[in-house]
Amino acid sequence: MLRRVAAGALIALIALCVAWELWLAPLRPGGSLMALKALPLALALGGVLKGRRATYQWASMLILAYFAEGVTRAWSESGTARGLAAMEIVLSLAFFAAAVSYARLTRGAA
Repeated sequence: MLRRVAAGALIALIALCVAWELWLAPLRPGGSLMALKALPLALALGGVLKGRRATYQWASMLILAYFAEGVTRAWSESGTARGLAAMEIVLSLAFFAAAVSYARLTRGAA
């Protein structure tokens, strides 16, 4: 269950990052290179899908940067970007909670 929540939140966050910066509310008209912020998340996806505890551990630290971006942009932006930032906050918190719980649950197995 935790693996599914983590994987689902991670996939949704990758899609959100790309869509946000290319189509929904990009920093520049026509899209921006900020869409590359999804790349570190994509690197973690394979290990998360395979249930690798080490990936869950480092990805739980990485996701905090996305949480911080979401909080910053929810505070500073308006309109569509504010709603997207709120979604980023929710998805990053869901992933963080699932990843930390999974890493803790599998502690004895490692």
